[in-house]
Amino acid sequence: MSTTLSWAVTDSWTMTRRELAHWARQPVQVVVGLVFPVMLLLMFGYLIGGGRGVEGEYVGFLVPGMLALTMAFGLESTMLAVTQDLGKGVIDRFRSMPMASSAVLVGRSVADMLQSAVSVVVMIGVGYAIGWRWHGSFGALLGAVGLLLLLRFAMLWIGICLAMVAGKPEMVQAVQILVWPIGFLSNAFAAPSSMPGWLGAAVEWNPLSATATAVRDLSGIAVDGSWTAEHAQLMAVAWPVVLVAVFFPLAVGRFRRLSH
Repeated sequence: MSTTLSWAVTDSWTMTRRELAHWARQPVQVVVGLVFPVMLLLMFGYLIGGGRGVEGEYVGFLVPGMLALTMAFGLESTMLAVTQDLGKGVIDRFRSMPMASSAVLVGRSVADMLQSAVSVVVMIGVGYAIGWRWHGSFGALLGAVGLLLLLRFAMLWIGICLAMVAGKPEMVQAVQILVWPIGFLSNAFAAPSSMPGWLGAAVEWNPLSATATAVRDLSGIAVDGSWTAEHAQLMAVAWPVVLVAVFFPLAVGRFRRLSH
């Protein structure tokens, strides 16, 4: 058992290094992935601003929301990479090798998580540059980063699973359109209390809203008194765990069926 696990870890790290090598050959794609959420943060912070139903400084509300929203962006690059490997026959070559069947997908996910961690650091730095401040403890900051990356991990496996279903790069564009409504149907930019009742309820139960609210709570920003807000940290853990429990086995199972 330990030998099998060791091989799986070694194979996954090999695939991770493969994905990281792509960064050196495609630096523009990496830079664009980092710059895009920064542009949104600056646009909403300076050009649009306001924030309906938000009390206090809007930037204190906006930055945690943008941190959560950033975890949903960039999935199309992962989905595109998976479908391109499928289309070019790269996956077939990997399947012919004596390696763990999940190593290709795990390697891709690890590389994505490393880039997401860099994105969180960049966004926090930009947030500080525009006046946002963290009022919680350092431990709370680490907890908030952990919740953000947990959300990203869940969103990543949703993207990988959808990519396995789509199969072709052309289909990725159709699937990635779904990310935008889910991302903006959250409390990243406005408080649910300012929305119509049915819409506010949908926003409150959005996994991105749970993480955004949890980060705000950990940072010392007061949250509203709804049940989801009062239990935001619990929801920020529960949602990603449920999503991973559903989509991870679906993605790995789909990958294994490709070999038959």
